Amino acid sequence: MRTLLRAVSLDLDNTLWDTPPVLLRAEAVLGDWLAIHCPALAASFGAAALTRLRAAVAAESPAHAHDFSWIRTEALRRAARASGYADEVAAQAFEVFLTARNQIAPYAEVPAALARLAARVPLYALSNGNACVYRVGLGAHFTAAIDAAAAGAAKPDARIFAHLLAVAGVPAASVLHVGDDAVADVAGARAAGLLTAWINRGGGPWTAPYAPADHEIADLDQLVALVERLLADA
Repeated sequence: MRTLLRAVSLDLDNTLWDTPPVLLRAEAVLGDWLAIHCPALAASFGAAALTRLRAAVAAESPAHAHDFSWIRTEALRRAARASGYADEVAAQAFEVFLTARNQIAPYAEVPAALARLAARVPLYALSNGNACVYRVGLGAHFTAAIDAAAAGAAKPDARIFAHLLAVAGVPAASVLHVGDDAVADVAGARAAGLLTAWINRGGGPWTAPYAPADHEIADLDQLVALVERLLADA
């Protein structure tokens, strides 16, 4: 007998929305804010310089490498100090970025599909990034949201999936994890014992050096159909 599907976990970035335009806009909003409120910092640390500084911070602080928010805030703190500003500027600047980073437009089918899914099975957000389903306006559909910072590890690390299972209180084999990344979402979830679904919005072939996901879907409407089938077959 198959294990009853008891939960679905969903990646966020590039699964529920197109992320690159969101990040570009958030960086631009941050740059504009820095130019007004911290002109010396903006003059010394443009977007490229801040990117390099974040990379240096991550390399120097492997214990925080999974926590994008900490890395970004620490990079801003160092830039602020180097430019003659107080450390508090970093937190203010990061909140400006984070607010813009959580202003997203979900893929067209996502809101309605999430509502249909949530009526059938508990949904959990599982993300390496610092977008939040509650801040983006989709939180009503989710039982809980877990990110790498809260779990202490990022996908594909088994610890973030263990954290998910502890929160959900269900066995790994009863959870379907859905995401776009072959390594973080498919290989990571499979290694942790979860069912996997690869969301392939571009329609390209599977090219990763890993076994394909248990299921392949093009969008969340197909995920609804998949979940209904798995529930019916249990």
